[in-house]
Amino acid sequence: MAKKSAIEKNARRQKLVERYAAKREKLKAAAMDENLSLEERYKARLKLAELPRNSAPNRVRNRCEVSGRPRGYYRKLKMSRIALRELGSNGQIPGLVKSSW
Repeated sequence: MAKKSAIEKNARRQKLVERYAAKREKLKAAAMDENLSLEERYKARLKLAELPRNSAPNRVRNRCEVSGRPRGYYRKLKMSRIALRELGSNGQIPGLVKSSW
């Protein structure tokens, strides 16, 4: 079996999150609804636990779109600090002035 890159894994997780988002939200609402009986709430929790583990939104990691690096991630630019510095030094990011002294 070929080894999968972390970027591909993260993309698959993102697809699972989008696919199961509505179902997960419905089950969570049922599990927290105090108007339902205890058994119905428990069944909703069991169904929630049966969903794929990677369909939980907190399993998706912010990754740099240039290098795939998970750390030092700027959300606004969707890239890591290292990729930002490299592209900024080359003048490939409009409006970014990299100063060095």
